[in-house]
Amino acid sequence: MQQEKELQKLLSSEAVSQRSIRDRVGVFIQATDAVDAISRIREAEQAGVRQIWSQGAGFADILAVFAVAASKTESIRLGTSIVPAYPRHPLVMAQQALAVHDVAPGRLRLGIGPGARILVEDWYGLSQTSPLSYLREYVEVVRDVLWEGKTSYHGNFFNVSKGNAVSNMVAPLQRKAQIPLLVSAVNPKAFRLAGEISDGAISWACPVPYLLNQALPELRAGAEARQRPAPPVIAHIQVALSKDDAAVLAATRRGMRRGMQIGPYARMFARAGFAGAVEGNEEDLDALARARVISGDEETVRSRLQELLASGLDELLLQLTPVADEEKERQQLLRLVGSL
Repeated sequence: MQQEKELQKLLSSEAVSQRSIRDRVGVFIQATDAVDAISRIREAEQAGVRQIWSQGAGFADILAVFAVAASKTESIRLGTSIVPAYPRHPLVMAQQALAVHDVAPGRLRLGIGPGARILVEDWYGLSQTSPLSYLREYVEVVRDVLWEGKTSYHGNFFNVSKGNAVSNMVAPLQRKAQIPLLVSAVNPKAFRLAGEISDGAISWACPVPYLLNQALPELRAGAEARQRPAPPVIAHIQVALSKDDAAVLAATRRGMRRGMQIGPYARMFARAGFAGAVEGNEEDLDALARARVISGDEETVRSRLQELLASGLDELLLQLTPVADEEKERQQLLRLVGSL
């Protein structure tokens, strides 16, 4: 337990804030398939990027992709943002994470989340009940397996025992892998849970003022309640490398309209003060877009990234919003992050 507390101090928000700017900025990788994803990860490393994030490569499983990418890169950190918990048992998640860790020790950051209800129930055909309670137990099981090398757990959702013949096939483990376990967070309760159980909260689509004024206090309260260091917030930030404000707004609106159709995001936008955007008001949509995207030339974007990191955000997860030339702008973003 003492060793776990010491490691969590090293993974805490305070420790992260002391790292170099380049160590605190990662790039979200979007790819058509596994080969494309691996190529883009290698390209990011060659550009000097130190952290990439991804949730998949077409229909390919991201942890399988990372296992291959780990063998073809040297130092770049690989983060899942996120792996949905419901489709795979936590022991399976731990096994997959361990495979990546074996190839690239210390480079995997495992982001886990319940996943959107529409994905879990409509696509996988599973029932999603009490997603935050489910996520709490899920992370506890994965941490027990990877950090403690044990599998005995009895909860409302998971019942894993060393005495079970099936469990004995995969456990007890002969080794440990203290892989950072991060969780997705959009609403205040999720940020509080992240403060209680995780090694980092990965936001998605949250406006910066909402993160600073509502999410961070909840995360810190959760950590304080458990008497542990506050974990870092990894803030999802859209970047448009263009000075054409109208074109940037048009490109940003397209993605936002899709997000409005997903309940947790719509409710989060309303909590953040953008209820009018949820209702379709064009002026409010533009205001929300400006709160979510940073744009301009490379120097303007560089300056804005530094401001965001100084404002209280621990890390940034940058996703390119293409405006005119996606490939050119993608290369610009990699060079920019690699030169921070």
